[in-house]
Parts: sequence; structure tokens; C-alpha cells
Amino acid sequence: MKLNELQLTNPYLKLPSECYDRVAPTPLVDPFLIHANTDVAKVLDIDEEELQTEAFVKFLNGEYTLEESEPFAMCYAGHQFGYFVPRLGDGRAINIGTIDKYNLQLKGAGMTEYSRNGDGRAVLRSSIREYLMSEAMQCLSIPTTLCLGLIGSEHDVRREKMEKGAIVCRVSSSWVRFGTFEYYAHQGMFKELEALADYVIEENFPHHSGKENRYTLLFNDVMIITARLMAQWMSVGFNHGVMNTDNMSIAGLTIDYGPYAFLDDFRHENICNHTDVDGRYSFANQPEIAKWNLRSLMMALSPLSSTEKMEKNLAMYDKIYIRYFHYYMCKKLGLEGTVEGDPELIDDMLDMLEQLHVDYTLFLRTLSHYEGDRKALLSTGLYHEPMNVWLDRYDERIKNIDTTVRKEQMLSANPKYVLKNYMLQEAIDAAEKGDFSVVYDLFKIAQNPFDEHPEFERWAGATPQEFKNKKLSCSS
Repeated sequence: MKLNELQLTNPYLKLPSECYDRVAPTPLVDPFLIHANTDVAKVLDIDEEELQTEAFVKFLNGEYTLEESEPFAMCYAGHQFGYFVPRLGDGRAINIGTIDKYNLQLKGAGMTEYSRNGDGRAVLRSSIREYLMSEAMQCLSIPTTLCLGLIGSEHDVRREKMEKGAIVCRVSSSWVRFGTFEYYAHQGMFKELEALADYVIEENFPHHSGKENRYTLLFNDVMIITARLMAQWMSVGFNHGVMNTDNMSIAGLTIDYGPYAFLDDFRHENICNHTDVDGRYSFANQPEIAKWNLRSLMMALSPLSSTEKMEKNLAMYDKIYIRYFHYYMCKKLGLEGTVEGDPELIDDMLDMLEQLHVDYTLFLRTLSHYEGDRKALLSTGLYHEPMNVWLDRYDERIKNIDTTVRKEQMLSANPKYVLKNYMLQEAIDAAEKGDFSVVYDLFKIAQNPFDEHPEFERWAGATPQEFKNKKLSCSS
């Protein structure tokens, strides 16, 4: 349908007024369309032709207001690097309404009550990163927020230097965070806390609606989907970089893309956020930090649910996480289920990759073609003996598995391409000169990461040495 035919609702505004602040977007100067996501448009039932209209650009810029739209910013708290901040909120994101359970939000649309010392803007580089990575994660089948479109502008924004402002239209089944619950619990606003919990259940966990123990069931579900999400991140080598409780989705989605990175050379203790001086959010710490964040959520829910019951649920987290992790890793190794010895085979492979400074994605994709000739695999590492020792064990494990079946499974589980930071930086550098062709190229790769894409073969190898393991800032 056309933009003017879209039917928006505002279910979040039925919550107590303390949960949000009504605020209108502040448009950018001279906006222009960089890219529109036709797949997300289909989900929202927006005609593809509408995506190339001036009205669509104005819609993304907050100038074109749909009927029934009542824009607002959400309030929440959060533990940031382990320290509690009692009042945060959408400092540069404004919600514009809901279309059939999908909540639309303009990131970079101006100041809100929660902007603190910020300007409410997003710059081109961070917006490109979020736009492309949202699509990449979606097409890797990892739960994520989505993006409908990306606009640039001639609007000057001051960061370390003057940059140009941009807006991403983000789409999600929920924007509620662990920190949203923490805000009301900390304030002692238990009626509002209960209303929020009921809203979340109705929005994302309706199978628990009306049940007497629904808040305990809610926590249990969030625990399970969070454990699964961590296993998926770890299996593809994704490092989020800023897992504060206000960056944790109650719906188990990857949310708030900032200084993230896909691993270059495999490193357990990889740190992608230069603010993270202690390595709290290092790659290897992610599953345990998620558990820490779940404990914070549990305490926030304690006025509504038995802490003892939630503790019993949380005690299952480690087992659930490791089962999911082994499930995804066995698929990546072409193994039929998990048998005795497989966890050790997986762990030893990761240790071997780190020892030899091997590119994680490249190694697993190369292994997907493996039929006994080790030349291509050995060329990915600095030394041959440790890899040969591991491959001897792998050969023994797969000797009774049909090679064709194994390779098909592995090629569908191991992407040839992931959007590494040096690739994204190339797109950003070109975009800042007015050339958005690399954005389009990377979007094509993001949508089909398991395809060969011979025209993009230069991005299929290991990250060039000069670009490896770069740390980025939260404004990235």
C-alpha cells in the first residue's frame, strides 16, 4: 500500500505516562535517500514504488507524519559497564508508531528529554554500520532489529570532527530493554512495572497472557532466548561490544549496533570497543555478561515474581547456552548431532585457530569444502602441525558421515562473507565522498552471505593485516 494508507497504532502509549516522553522529530537539512530495504517494506506492506518517492524521504526524515502517529521517546535505566545509571532513555531515537506488531523508530531524529548532553543526532558512518549489519544478521538467521531505510543529509553534526547527519528507520517487534524494567523497579513504581510486564507479555509472549505465574514464565522465556542469542553470536564470531542492560532486548534480539565487530583472526579475548579498557565486553565474556544482565533483570522483576523461582530458572542458563552453542557449532562442522568428544573437538579447534592466528570465517568456509586435501586449510594458518593434529581428529569424527551431505550442511551454516569492519569502513569512506555504491555492494553481500559472489571475491579472504582487530568507539 501507499504511505498515506498505512495504519499506525501506538500501543506503548497506553502505558503510564512515566514510561515515555512525547516528542516530535527534528528533520535534517536537505535529506536524500541512500538505500531502502524492499524486504522490510514487504513485511510492512509498503509498495516498493513508494520507496523511491519524495514522500518516503520525508517520512524517514520525520517531516511526513502518518495519520495516527504520536511520536515519543522511551524511558529506561541501565547498568553501563557494570554501574547502574538510574535514568537513561531514547536520546536520539523517536518512535513513530506500530504497524502490525512492528514498531518503527527514527534513529538520529533529534533531541528528546533523554538526550542529556547529546545532540540527538546520528552521523553517516554509524548509520551505515547499523543499516548494513541489521540486514547481515537477519540473513544469518540471527534475531535482530531491522532497518527500513537510510537517509543522508547536508546537516552538520559535530563529533571528533564535523560530520553529516543521517537517519535510520529501525523496525523491531519490541524496543523494550532489560533496563526499562530496571527503571521502574529502582523508582519503586511497581504499578508501572507490572503494566510494562503485561505489555511485553502481550507484545512478544502472548502465550503467557493472563496466567497467574506469567512474570516467572516471562523471565524464563527471556533467559532461554537470550542464551540462544549468545550461542548464535559466538558461533558466527560476532562481538557486540557494549552489552549494557539498556542494550539488551527483552525479545531476545540483537539491538543497538555500535562498536561491534566480526572476528578477524580468532581471539577469545577480542575487544572491539576502545572504551572497554577492562575487557568486560570481550568476545569470550559475552555469554557470562548476558547471564549477569539476566540477574539484573531478575532483580527488577522481583516485585512481581518469586526470586527463588527465577533463581532456579537462571541456574539453567549455562546448560541451555552450551547446548545451543554445541548445536550451532556441530552444524558448522558438518556433524550429525553432538556425541561424546564433540565439545572438546570444538574447543580445541578454537584454541588452535587462536594459536595460529587464523581467520575464523575463512577457516570454517574452507573447511566446508574439505574432502581430505589439507592444502587450502593449512594455508590459512602460520604453522601446520597444530592444524594437522586437529584435522586428524576431525577426519576420524567424520569418516562415517556422507561427504556430500556434510558439505551441503556446512556450506549452509558457514557464510563465505561477513561484514568485517574494514569492509564497512570502505563503504563509509566512499559514502562520505558521495559515493554509495559500496553500501549497495555490501547490502547485496549481507542479503546472501552464503553465496559465492565472484565479483566480490576480494572480500572473501582474511582481513588485511593493517585492518585487523581495530577497536571502535560507541559513536561508531
